[in-house]
Amino acid sequence: MYHRFPVGFLPEPESRTREPATPPRRPPPPAATLLSSSRPGPRNGNRIVNENVIDVLIYIYENYMDSDEQAAPDQVMLEEELVEAGFPKGEIKKAFDWLDELAWRQGSMLVPATAANRSIRIYTDLERQRLDLETQGMLLYLEQSGILDQRSRELVIERAMALESEELTAEDVKWIVLLVLLNQPGQESAYALMEELVYNGDPGYLH
Repeated sequence: MYHRFPVGFLPEPESRTREPATPPRRPPPPAATLLSSSRPGPRNGNRIVNENVIDVLIYIYENYMDSDEQAAPDQVMLEEELVEAGFPKGEIKKAFDWLDELAWRQGSMLVPATAANRSIRIYTDLERQRLDLETQGMLLYLEQSGILDQRSRELVIERAMALESEELTAEDVKWIVLLVLLNQPGQESAYALMEELVYNGDPGYLH
């Protein structure tokens, strides 16, 4: 279940006359119920669960990135499927841009993955506004557990800040960690451990 999407993540749009894409491993569930078994529901009664870039990213991950099938639909067809599932077009575009930016940053980061750094990460005022103490503690736990290294930790924080969401939670950041590790060379073991934490939790801390 590793490297399901190549660098760039999203396939380029193709001719609309192409043959239908290979269907995902599991039938796409309705967007409103997609996350019922793996993360909390809406954070308040006025918020529809699929009006969030994170939810679009999770849908793409669970139906294509985490699929045993090698084929994925082109970007036009994927966008159509997401719209049919109930996701707003604006959030779909933001999710595509977020994934493209993640792929670009993964290919351009200069900090060696094996760099040892025992210093404490100091968060900026803006980062503390978006990433609460629970989230900061979770990231520290993941780093101390060897799931995140210095480079991937910084990429997770950058990608979390890129969402520009005031409602970002530790649960949301878990998914960001999983997406960051998905296409990180040499991080297969860390990715497998993080996937286990996302879906099954950790009774010692993350549950």
